[in-house]
Amino acid sequence: MSDSIQHECGVALLRLRKDAAYYERKYETRSYGFQKVALMLEKQHNRGQDGAGLACLHLRPGQGRPCYDLEKSVASLPLADLIARCGRRLSEDPLAFRGEVFLGHLRYATFGRHDLAACHPFVRDSAFLDRLLLLAGNFNLTDTRALSEALVASGHHLPSAADGAIILQCLTHALERERERYGTMRGLAPILRAAASRFDGAFVLCGTTGQGDAFALRDANGIRPAYYYVDDEVAVVASERPAIQAAFDRPTGEVNELPPGKALLIHADGAVELADCLDPAPRRACVFERIYFSRANDAEIHAERKHLGHALVPQVVRALGGDLGNAFVSYIPNSAQVCFHGLLEALLAVALNDGRTVRFGQVAVKDAKFRTFIADAEARKGLAMHVYDVTYGLVRPGSDTLVVLDDSIVRGTTMRSAILPVLDRLGPKRILVASSAPPILYPDCYGIDMATLHELVAFNALVDCLPEGALEEAYAEARRQLELPAERQTNVLRTLYAQVPLPTLIGAIARRLRPEGLRAKLDIVFQTLGDLRRCCPNHTGDWYFTGDYPTPGGVRVVNRALVNYMEHRDERAY
Repeated sequence: MSDSIQHECGVALLRLRKDAAYYERKYETRSYGFQKVALMLEKQHNRGQDGAGLACLHLRPGQGRPCYDLEKSVASLPLADLIARCGRRLSEDPLAFRGEVFLGHLRYATFGRHDLAACHPFVRDSAFLDRLLLLAGNFNLTDTRALSEALVASGHHLPSAADGAIILQCLTHALERERERYGTMRGLAPILRAAASRFDGAFVLCGTTGQGDAFALRDANGIRPAYYYVDDEVAVVASERPAIQAAFDRPTGEVNELPPGKALLIHADGAVELADCLDPAPRRACVFERIYFSRANDAEIHAERKHLGHALVPQVVRALGGDLGNAFVSYIPNSAQVCFHGLLEALLAVALNDGRTVRFGQVAVKDAKFRTFIADAEARKGLAMHVYDVTYGLVRPGSDTLVVLDDSIVRGTTMRSAILPVLDRLGPKRILVASSAPPILYPDCYGIDMATLHELVAFNALVDCLPEGALEEAYAEARRQLELPAERQTNVLRTLYAQVPLPTLIGAIARRLRPEGLRAKLDIVFQTLGDLRRCCPNHTGDWYFTGDYPTPGGVRVVNRALVNYMEHRDERAY
């Protein structure tokens, strides 16, 4: 993706189901658990640009010693720093990070602070092991304000308004109520059900009590991803399936998706069960995971991204007028690469049928080592475009159409300020940008950092096309909607998009993306919604493109985002 967006975090939960001597004897190391969870975190480090944390629980710590070890980092390379910190602890202390339950987290902040207090795992300390709770997750809730008010009304003091702190308080409140009502903890399932049934949003929550009862719970719509693997040695959960496959050398079929609304419960004695915790809801797994964020070495994601490339070919050929001989095909690195392979395969098949060829290669090159630490905004802006470079001599100046594939266009700022000006240096007659996703019309509130409308290039293009007075009418209606309960609100922004035909909107997006001084003609083609659904049939969470939010809180957020835009408030809409 050309735009740098922030997305959801990553989690890794590991429970060793045999005693330490077993792993030392079989694998010739006393640090088997640490090595495996560190590897799972490394294989998900795309989810952890802002922070990393790791906790290790000891089931039999012995008196006078903490029952858990904890390290966190917000260094410039947080995962590398975290592993180094834990490594030093391992070398200095024969028991450090050599327990039975490991809980790791990679933080990719959408909003909020970037300090250690914001890093997971979060801890609710207690001298009573059954009241101690470690928590890490991949989540974004739309109703934190209501949850906070309910906790305060029940007598809690909240030292933080962050999602993680509130979720931890909700879970511990449910745990306390369980003990008050029954005198003991009957199990994690009723506690998780009591707390999470009130959450509106997307989440995968992983945690453990001090006694060693561990869990992983997925939201009822299955918005956020989670996978698990269990054998007689380990029980493990991660945000991405290939992380588990790499750590434990397992084929795809042995690593299962955690079903929406269910919790994987790992009891203190090592027994494992799947428990129903949340009422059934329509499956709305996030399709943006498949388009962009998750690693493409997952077998299913790899195939889906190639299908997305295949599906674009008819539009690309039509946009070229069938003139493949004067086209050069490339992509924006790096996440669009697999989709490009699919596009290229299908284009080659079309060309071979007519005895033609397709010229292709890597035109845009992302200079990963380029960094600027310049405080002055104007100086930094002047250097931003040089994050990308180009391969010279591939495009024929004055005659070629340069086709560049990107996986999606969100803000369009990098495309406009960096990519298109650099590509224009090659002298193409025309630049055709192909997006593997449909236009992103609506804000997100379940993980991706695009909750303000003024940042979406498609919304700004919409404003360019609307008849006079339409925006003001929608603003007044959005204010009326916000007075209703979330479950009764309707998406006002949809009524605005309905007033502008899609081809007109795409033309306006192209004008918005066109940088000043661009010599080449610029056109854009977007994936159709129908083709997206055919390519990713099991991931119907497409509210970015349709405005069909999976929870009532999402509808409230989009109405609030419209009000914020009209009132010039550059703030979070939830």
